[in-house]
Amino acid sequence: MTPPLQNSLSSRRQFLARTGKAASAVSAAGILGAARPAFCAAPTAKIHETKVISWQAEFYHGWPTICRRADGELIVTWSGRREGHICPFGTVEMMRSRDNGKTWTFPRTLLDSAIDDRDSGVLETAKGTLIATTFTSLAYDDYLLKKGKKTDDPRWMAAHNRLPDDAARKADLGEWVIRSTDGGVTWSKRLPTIVNSPHGPTQLKDGRLLYVGKQLWKTEKRVGVSVSEDDGQTWKWLAEIPTRKGDSFANYHELHAVECADGKLVAQIRNHNTADKGETLQTESTDGGKTWTQPHAIGVWGLPSHLLRLADNRLLMTYGHRRKPFGNQARVSADDGATWSEALIVSGDGPGGDLGYPSTVQLRNGDLVTVWYEKMAGSAKAVLRQAHWSLGA
Repeated sequence: MTPPLQNSLSSRRQFLARTGKAASAVSAAGILGAARPAFCAAPTAKIHETKVISWQAEFYHGWPTICRRADGELIVTWSGRREGHICPFGTVEMMRSRDNGKTWTFPRTLLDSAIDDRDSGVLETAKGTLIATTFTSLAYDDYLLKKGKKTDDPRWMAAHNRLPDDAARKADLGEWVIRSTDGGVTWSKRLPTIVNSPHGPTQLKDGRLLYVGKQLWKTEKRVGVSVSEDDGQTWKWLAEIPTRKGDSFANYHELHAVECADGKLVAQIRNHNTADKGETLQTESTDGGKTWTQPHAIGVWGLPSHLLRLADNRLLMTYGHRRKPFGNQARVSADDGATWSEALIVSGDGPGGDLGYPSTVQLRNGDLVTVWYEKMAGSAKAVLRQAHWSLGA
C-alpha cells in the first residue's frame, strides 16, 4: 500500500473504479509472455445465505476482517463511522456474533485517532489475545483538501483541525496494532508495527505472529515481513520479499499470508505492475519467512486476497472481483498453493467496483462465513455483507 500522494493510497484505490477492459486486456496478453497457469476443477459450493450485517446505514463501512475465536465466537473489525471512501472520520469498529453469524452485536468503537483510521485486520492469537490492526492516513488531505475540495465543509475542517498543524498530523501517521487480553472488553493503547496490510498478521505454529505487508511512512519503503515474538506487543523486521523482474515494489500492495500444514508459508500480493496488472501474485517461504521466492502470477484476476487453511488442510483464497460479475470469488488449493481451482462465486450481484476485501472463517461444522464491504445499488454508503456457504470436496 502506497502513501498519499507519494504513490498515493487514494490513487491506489481509484483502481477499484478503473479496472475493467484495460486491465483485462493486459492480463489476457500476459505482458511477460509467460504461459498462463492452468486451473484445477472447482469444488462444489453452496451459498446458504447472503445478507447485510452492518447496523449503521448513515456511515460508509470499509475493508473488514473476520476472525473466529477458540470458543467459536466471531469477531469483525473494519474502518467505520466514515462519510466515504476518502474522508477524515475513519475509526476502528468491532462487533461480535455468538451464533455463527446469524446475529451481530451493535458496533463498538475501539480506536479513534486524530486522523483517518483505515482498514482493520483482526485475529485471536494462540494465547487468546485479540489483535486488531489499522493504519493512519492523510489521504483525505492530499486528495481533497489540498485540491480545494471540502474546505468549505465545517465538519471536514473540524476533523482536520483536531491536530494543530501539518507537522502534528504527519507525526500521527503510522501502522498500528491494539491488543485485548480479556476477550475484547478492554483494549491497549495503539502500538507501532513495521508494516501494514488490510487483514493483518498470521499466527504461526511456533508461536510467532508473522505480518506480511508494506512499510508506509518511512523514508525507506519496503515490502516484506515483520514478526512478533511477544504476542503482538513489539515487532521486528524479518525479511524483504524480492521483486519480480520488470516490476517495481512500489506497485505491490496489500499482502496476506497463511501457514500450510507442513510449515510452508504462502503469501499473496495485490499487483499494480504492468505485467499481470489487477491480478494476484504469490510468493512462498520454506524457512519460516527468512527468505521468499520471486513473486509469480497464479492467473487470478482480482484482489486483494485473504488466505485461510481449512480443517482438511486445503487452502482457500477469497478476493474481490471488480468487473462483471462484480462481487467476491474464492479458489481452493489442495497442494499448498502450487495450483488453484477454477473460481467459485461467493457473491456476484454487485453494482460496481466499490466492494471487496473479503475474509473468511470456517465454522466447527465445516461451513464458511465470508464478510466484505460493498457499496450497494442506490446508496452512497457502503455496508458490510456476509455470505454463509459450504464447500464440497
